[in-house]
Amino acid sequence: MPRSSELLYPQREPVTPRPAATVLLLRDGEQGLEVLMTRRSLTASFTPGAYVFPGGALDATDGQAQDVARHRPGQVGAALTDAVAALRESFEEVGLLLAEDAEGIAISAAQASTLDRSAPLLPQLRERGWRLSAQRVHVLARWITDRDMPKRFDVGFLVAPAPVDQTPQADEQEQFDPVWVNPSQALARHAEGTFSMIFPTIRTLQRLAAYATVQHVLDACDSEQPLWVSSPRGGHLKDKVERFMESDPAYGELALTCPDGQLQHRLDWQSLTPVSLTQGVRRLTAPNPGIMTGPGTNTYLIGRPETGFAVIDPGPNDPVHLQRIHDATGGDIRVILCTHSHLDHSPGAAPLQALCANRPEVLGLPSAPTANAMHPPFHPDRTLQHGELITLSGKVDGAPHHYTLEALFTPGHAANHLCFVLREDGLLVSGDHVLNGSTTIVSPPDGNMDHYLDSLDLLAEACVRWQIGYILPAHGHVLGFANKAIAHLKAHRLAREAKVAAAMRALPEGSLQDWVAHAYQDTPQALWPIAARSLQAHVDRIRRLEAQTA
Repeated sequence: MPRSSELLYPQREPVTPRPAATVLLLRDGEQGLEVLMTRRSLTASFTPGAYVFPGGALDATDGQAQDVARHRPGQVGAALTDAVAALRESFEEVGLLLAEDAEGIAISAAQASTLDRSAPLLPQLRERGWRLSAQRVHVLARWITDRDMPKRFDVGFLVAPAPVDQTPQADEQEQFDPVWVNPSQALARHAEGTFSMIFPTIRTLQRLAAYATVQHVLDACDSEQPLWVSSPRGGHLKDKVERFMESDPAYGELALTCPDGQLQHRLDWQSLTPVSLTQGVRRLTAPNPGIMTGPGTNTYLIGRPETGFAVIDPGPNDPVHLQRIHDATGGDIRVILCTHSHLDHSPGAAPLQALCANRPEVLGLPSAPTANAMHPPFHPDRTLQHGELITLSGKVDGAPHHYTLEALFTPGHAANHLCFVLREDGLLVSGDHVLNGSTTIVSPPDGNMDHYLDSLDLLAEACVRWQIGYILPAHGHVLGFANKAIAHLKAHRLAREAKVAAAMRALPEGSLQDWVAHAYQDTPQALWPIAARSLQAHVDRIRRLEAQTA
């Protein structure tokens, strides 16, 4: 994690979330799977006017209801408390009671109508010898309200089949207008502006839309663990506050820039001025967006005025971009580092050097003989060694301050590829080896899949050694959960390789184009020519492995 002195904003402690539970009551309707939703009061203190699922904060009595709740053997502790709370709230808010009598027979609508919804539910159940059907409630997800909110909840999202003969009736105090709705239809109405929902509800319905029936949902939730746990983060995008889950590309950048959840960071891509990621790390994106570069090539400026600056990947030979780099650093560039020699990374190094009065050294690895001729040859002033350190030093607020970059040799995407670890702050500048939002191309002969996978292992070890939490890629936003990101990337590559091997077995006389059609069915066909380059790297690796075992 970055040093506290490197954080962009004074930190404050977010509000502690209150435990709560909500239940998605499901039925199979004419439009397929349907879920019950109600509209919250316009005067509610939390999400007024939004359509939600029944639920609310846990009561002290919810955890003391084992005698009035039938449950599964593994449904104990917090899981049972959440189920009781959700079923209690569904009765209080919409009048639906998922319960059974002493013989295990479901409570009918007529029986449920004998209960007083304004009085505590659990004593009434005890009086009649009824039990809540908690065993029919399953854990779907867990949502924790965003850190910037003044009122926060830690909410178990549960699913259960709705009582078959009961009609929902809102309490007309907290909840109004109960409606059975298909998840996809709810999302469409929200997009039209006629069905207001908050972020967790939207994302939950997006997941739910993948299931055709109630039983499909229950089968997916057959363990006692949530399918996902999320505490979203917010940032500004196109002048609006947008929320993001941990799996979204922007999440890591928001966690790095605003760890306490403040709504300070702007996510829009722009090339005019640098974007601050920490006090000592800024990103200036080159104006070269495209299918291969995404929003553009990220140039990273490491350092402060007191220490001077290291520039990583000056990008293409774009005079306007290079002048912006020079201006952003005040011309005090101590060293220029290139992750590799591709067209969008290193050509700007020499002209940027010429802009600087002190002519800083250009460091990296020279182009290998296998380099593609379309990329201009790269000849650094000095060749970096694996493990070599580049240090910037100065005094900040009267105290010594350092930025130490360690060069890591990571061939695979290119034969001369380097990554850089900013040791003091646990940051990895990954070049094209790890990207955000896509997987990198491994194009032989300069690219090599064996080397690529080995380099991922090396980066995973570096993440442990230097407690790296964030990855700064050459294209896309900052990635969080660095170790998980690298592990996921390796698993993805090996899964793709399995598909390539299967295509080769199915079509032993096939061409690369034939194999691409089989192994990259989940990729838009327009990208198959690009995918064929990485497929060739997989084919080469498969054949090498086969030769070793022959």
